[in-house]
Amino acid sequence: MNNTQCCVTDCERPLDKTYWDNQYKTNTTGWDLGKVSPPIKTYIDSLLNKNTAILIPGCGNAYEMEYLLQQGFTNVTVIDIAPTLTSILKQKHATNKNVKIIQGDFFEHKGRYDIIIEQTFFCALPPTLRQQYVFKMHQLLNENGLLVGLLFNRAFEVNPPFGGSKAEYELLFKDAFQFIEIDNTNNSIDARANTELFIMFKKNSTVFINLYNFEGITCSGCVADFTKMYLSFPHIKNVSINTAFNEILIVSEKEIPIQILQEAIAYDAKYKITKTLK
Repeated sequence: MNNTQCCVTDCERPLDKTYWDNQYKTNTTGWDLGKVSPPIKTYIDSLLNKNTAILIPGCGNAYEMEYLLQQGFTNVTVIDIAPTLTSILKQKHATNKNVKIIQGDFFEHKGRYDIIIEQTFFCALPPTLRQQYVFKMHQLLNENGLLVGLLFNRAFEVNPPFGGSKAEYELLFKDAFQFIEIDNTNNSIDARANTELFIMFKKNSTVFINLYNFEGITCSGCVADFTKMYLSFPHIKNVSINTAFNEILIVSEKEIPIQILQEAIAYDAKYKITKTLK
């Protein structure tokens, strides 16, 4: 994505299948590098097991996928919500048995992977979905699986992309993942120099990750209060509430009964917590 605009066709529209499909139909793909991202290429070059199960969500034109296949990897899956794009990819790789190309919603995807590669997918999602992203990544990874790739370490005036900071990401992924690496890259393309973080997060398989719907929160002050309150519970390691104030991610050492979570907020009838069926 360049420093001006990543898309120029009505960015006020919902970021859904139609929106992203239109980006490919009109060739308004300003985020597209035209090649595998150098930091990810360097990481792929370090991998020895060619049978590693690898997923690339929001794959776009799938340069990382093509590089993996060129290097002899045999178990690659990519998913993107845009039908126009995935139709082209399926035609191009129709005879290649080493790759599976899926058109669909990442958050509905089922599977288990050793490595998930993050390349301009997180930043394309509305920030309200970031707790779902953590939950889903943890769900899709095998024990000790890795989330590897790039996150922007900057803000943007035009969205998407949606930026963030190292501190924000550390709070978001805390305890659900072990931070093996989260550092500035030294080989990003010039347009993204000093704005990308290379991440390598290892799934923490010793904890429970649960996503809940939450009703009644109306301000950031309430978010801080509820976060502090739930963090005081025994066995709860991390609490993260989304920017729409309607979802809460809880990381814990033991399963916390929903009744206990609800009883803690029962002093006001407007507050309600229910487990999300994901």
